[in-house]
Amino acid sequence: MPAKRSKKTTKTTKTASANESKQRIPFHFHAEAHAFSGTFHRPVLYPIAAQASVSLPTIGGHAHSRVENFRVDGLVRFTAASSHVSGSWQNDEIVTTHATAVIEGLNILDFITADRIVARLTSEHHVGEREGHFIALGSTFEGLKIAGHAVTVTLRHDLMVECRTFATLRDRLAKDKKPDKISVTTDGVALCSLAEDINVQFPGLHKEGHILKIDHFGEISFAEVFAAFGTRTLTMLRLKLGSPQAANGTVVECTTNGQPMPPTPSGT
Repeated sequence: MPAKRSKKTTKTTKTASANESKQRIPFHFHAEAHAFSGTFHRPVLYPIAAQASVSLPTIGGHAHSRVENFRVDGLVRFTAASSHVSGSWQNDEIVTTHATAVIEGLNILDFITADRIVARLTSEHHVGEREGHFIALGSTFEGLKIAGHAVTVTLRHDLMVECRTFATLRDRLAKDKKPDKISVTTDGVALCSLAEDINVQFPGLHKEGHILKIDHFGEISFAEVFAAFGTRTLTMLRLKLGSPQAANGTVVECTTNGQPMPPTPSGT
């Protein structure tokens, strides 16, 4: 009988230890998004704080932010902007994270207008794998115009769907036959674009891959992805304006990643 009690006690202890271990090694969630941010330097200095900015708690859950009828006279306005992030366990083996940012009725300097721009990043992280898989399906430009000219942007969603890890993405970009679309660094990060084609043409416009350079206005970068091990950031529009107004800004940006916590030290 004592031996049986000892065996039963040992089994109970192991079960408790396993449960305790699972509780003490949670997933560290991370996601953030915002709809617009920037700083105008000329003709006046005017910083614009991140609009509809939101951040996901490390324990998961969800968060949402919305801004309506934003206006800085003569510079930028939009009718609505919203961001939403969430993170949860799909089951005992899969963790999901998502970030979405949307802007509607956008007008920048009466030069860039859009009915709607959406950035959407989702990730799935399987227990036991070092990285999650990120995709950007649902990201889109609707009713985009530059200088009054309609702009059609075709996105290559297959890039993120097919490249499940940072290593495969880095290798894919290194072999890309269109090097003007990407820039890969050697210090563990990569910059690329989901823009496969930007269909627009007017006098004073110069195309360089996913970047439009416009005389007497500046540069507009489309659908940039900043990638590192275990994380992705998608910026649908990045602005670098130079003349006659000078400004830097981002339009609709979101980030997701997430990592398991390190194992509990032995003996604790």
